[in-house]
Amino acid sequence: MPEAILLQDVETLGAKGTVVDVSKGYLRNYLIPRKLAQPATRAGLAAAAQASAAHERALEHQAAQSAELAELLGKTVLTIARQAGDDGRLFGSVTNADVAEAIKEARGVDVDRRKIHLDEPIKQIGTYVVELELEGGVAATVKTMVVEQ
Repeated sequence: MPEAILLQDVETLGAKGTVVDVSKGYLRNYLIPRKLAQPATRAGLAAAAQASAAHERALEHQAAQSAELAELLGKTVLTIARQAGDDGRLFGSVTNADVAEAIKEARGVDVDRRKIHLDEPIKQIGTYVVELELEGGVAATVKTMVVEQ
């Protein structure tokens, strides 16, 4: 069986850059025409190894940056002002999008709102610890104070 280097993620075979054994017909008739793989030559294997090493270095760099950002966010206290009634209930709520906007204003860092984990929107005045996930799977927490406007 010939070896092939995957140029894209293929669900049944593996991730991009992986060297896999496939049948000649599958390689020739399916993978190559769809630009999903190329035959594994010496030069191609060397290029794939080099690309894999570069990808690993990039992931390590990204993880280091995320760890620094997590440390910075751990020291951050966000203050979000909203209108509230006499009993401390908010008129509306504070959502993960509001938290992402407050982080951007406080630290100048874009955080994907879908990575901010709130069980439910905040509807009371108070202090909350909000968990979020940064790039590379690094977890961080941000202390958030919701105050009356």
